[in-house]
Amino acid sequence: MLFFRWLGMMFALGIIASFGLYIATGQERFKRIGLMGLRWVVLAGLGFFAVLILERIA
Repeated sequence: MLFFRWLGMMFALGIIASFGLYIATGQERFKRIGLMGLRWVVLAGLGFFAVLILERIA
């Protein structure tokens, strides 16, 4: 569990840094990278919690 918390924090910091770079430079590629990372983190989180819920049911 500690590993997943650490990994989530690293992804969150990366996404925040990407959006910060977008704000600072105005380059669209940083915004695109941030949105792509955000999409994958949300999908991974949904999958993670789906597994937790299925374990509770079974």
